[in-house]
Amino acid sequence: MESLYEPGAVERRWQETWEGEGLYAAGSGRRRDDTFVICVPPPNVTGELHMGHALNGSIQDVLIRWHRMRGFDTLWQPGYDHAGISTQNVIEKQLLAEGTSRQEVGREAFLERTWRWLETTGRTIMGQYRRLGASLDYSRERFTMDDGYVEAVMTFFVRLWEAGWVYRANRIVNWCPYHQTAISDLEVEHVEMDDMLTAIRYPFADAREGGIAVATVRPATMLADVAVAVHPDDPRYRDAVGREVVVPVVERRVPVIADARVDPEFGTGAVKVTPGHDPTDFEIGRDHGLETLTVIGPDGRMLAEGFERLDQKEADARIVAWADERGLVEKREHYRHSVGTCERCHSRIEPLVSPQWWCAMEGLARPALAALSERRVRFHPESQHRFAIESLEQAPDWCVSRQLWWGHQIPIWTCPDGHLTCAWPPPDSCAECGSGELERDPDVLDTWFSSALWPFATLGWPAATPELERYYRGDVSSTAREIIRLWENRMIFSGLFLLGEIPFTDVIIHSTVLAADGRRMSKSLGTGVDPMEPVEAHGADATRYGLLKISSTQDVRYAVGAIEEGRKLANKLWNVARLILQQAAGVVPERRPSALEERWILARLDAARAAVEDAWARFDFAAATGVLYHLTFDDFCDWYAEAIKPRLYDGDADCRATALAALETLLSLLHPLMPHVTEEIWSHLPPRAARLIVSPWPERDAAHADEAGALDRVKEAAQVFRRSGVQVELGSEDERRIFAAVVRPERRQAAGDIEAERARLAKEIARAEGMLANERFVANAPADVVDGERAKLERYRRELDLLGS
Repeated sequence: MESLYEPGAVERRWQETWEGEGLYAAGSGRRRDDTFVICVPPPNVTGELHMGHALNGSIQDVLIRWHRMRGFDTLWQPGYDHAGISTQNVIEKQLLAEGTSRQEVGREAFLERTWRWLETTGRTIMGQYRRLGASLDYSRERFTMDDGYVEAVMTFFVRLWEAGWVYRANRIVNWCPYHQTAISDLEVEHVEMDDMLTAIRYPFADAREGGIAVATVRPATMLADVAVAVHPDDPRYRDAVGREVVVPVVERRVPVIADARVDPEFGTGAVKVTPGHDPTDFEIGRDHGLETLTVIGPDGRMLAEGFERLDQKEADARIVAWADERGLVEKREHYRHSVGTCERCHSRIEPLVSPQWWCAMEGLARPALAALSERRVRFHPESQHRFAIESLEQAPDWCVSRQLWWGHQIPIWTCPDGHLTCAWPPPDSCAECGSGELERDPDVLDTWFSSALWPFATLGWPAATPELERYYRGDVSSTAREIIRLWENRMIFSGLFLLGEIPFTDVIIHSTVLAADGRRMSKSLGTGVDPMEPVEAHGADATRYGLLKISSTQDVRYAVGAIEEGRKLANKLWNVARLILQQAAGVVPERRPSALEERWILARLDAARAAVEDAWARFDFAAATGVLYHLTFDDFCDWYAEAIKPRLYDGDADCRATALAALETLLSLLHPLMPHVTEEIWSHLPPRAARLIVSPWPERDAAHADEAGALDRVKEAAQVFRRSGVQVELGSEDERRIFAAVVRPERRQAAGDIEAERARLAKEIARAEGMLANERFVANAPADVVDGERAKLERYRRELDLLGS
């Protein structure tokens, strides 16, 4: 072994070795019939690894490696999502730079260009996952636009059509005027913007004076107003409800209505109702039987008579000037608010009513709700389980169509008589009249429509493949909370609808990694951190360790210090392994404990095994990481290794054999968390039957369980000595020997002041007792703070007992 551990070269070598030897493949290391399956959330084919991917990949790899070592037939399914709007956006920007557009080159040429581009670029993330040490079965990589996957998507749509759940309707959608398509909520980025809030009076239709002042940041949409709404409990407008007002500029008479969705605190408390250009107004209009008017076109420009082709700012200015000339403008003020924009092109989202294909949700949601309510599928943490249920209960019908070219084109054809045929493979004639003149619907499906099939389409569905029979259903899905509704719930109801079985039993909603200052990580904000930077600087093991260490809550701040701690832990492990291996050359690992510290470390290893298994089974990766850190750094390196050094150097055969056996167990426990450094050290042990990645997970061994606390007094005596120089009287020869070997008190020249230390401890005890006697502190302080004070109080008392009266 080299004197210094350099992770870069070691990690790359093992990543190539593991994959080259087929150890990532499904079934590798299998020693039992049970399967354990995770499908990686398919990243955008155009994307690069971000910190959320790195954390999620680390979580999934820990679970896969742990189960592989336990003999499960593991499958970690990789692949990419075709990322409809993201990919199309890249190609459209290329065309724009060349002075042309997709409309000019045509659909067929555009799609050919997109495929060519994907053959030479994209697909970056799987290479980055490899660098992280993610043990995906890369030989099974899938793509949501490959031929087999297209078959699955088309079959899904046709079956929904046959069930009567697909229909065409005019509804309001998030519309991107640049891409000229409907987009999902997840593709809308909310940005704080400064606008002018203008209060304009709508005169009463039945009186020469008076009216209702309505506040708006979008005067251009006034041209499509069909009502003014107030809150039913707002006394200011009680007498106005039921009357009519006149919309300025267009001079349309519209009713004043009462609706509880109006916020009486916003603006004047009266709002314009524009069902064609606001989602809430659309709902209000539908409930009140109001007309829907449209004055803004798909390109974001005005359609209204007299305003044709104006952009909305120009229309705003003209309308405000018209109202101001007539004394109708009552107030104008700056107003900062959140505005939806397209996350790809950053255009302001236009709520528009447009004809789209929809999927009715009631029949699909019902079985999924039952699965969640009965906890056949469980979300972790519990708060996210409740959210998953609520989002299914409140799920509106799903807009599945997009006005893009890159994606799965909807399998609906229309004949000259207007008959619709939904079929796959493509039909030769109209199903109703037999006409051979068919035109396919130009729209493509929402990207999330195809993603919903990921757990089983990747296994060959709709064909009845051996892989589908073997690996469906899966076990775990792990993702971010913002796609619970968009992806997790849809996978659940799709699996139940198409296969009659849930796709997995547990959903981990992992932490959102924020920037160090608490803002979201974002390239545009300059707060993003490329996870490959810490991987190259500190190693993949250290990066995995650091991300899992901070993953204790739903929102965590990125901390490079946690990654640096992982690097130090790898170095510490390397050094202790070198010590043992140098002194135990030619020795066969065997548990032959003959001294207290050996029985103690074997007990500590088994206790850590149990704690780690419990934490990983609960998906508490931060807790497991903490257990492994303290086991390695404190117990194994600082105490056990230091205690046995004299016996190692003296050639004690039992000590050397036991040290190798203990090191084997430690490496096995650490491997799912820090696979590279552990595999490298494993390769230096006496001849191995297998790589560590497929070696058995340690079995329960309670032979020395009673010794798990055997060094507690020695460790407390060490704390007292290191702090004060006071040497505590220990009860046994073993305790004194271990204390001397680890602490080496002879290096301290001056003796400590025992009375001063007693006084200090008495003061600390009084302080802690006072805090814990304070009911307000106990009731209001965070639980971990209160628990910490209790633990300190107990430690102070034990240390005072050690010093005697």
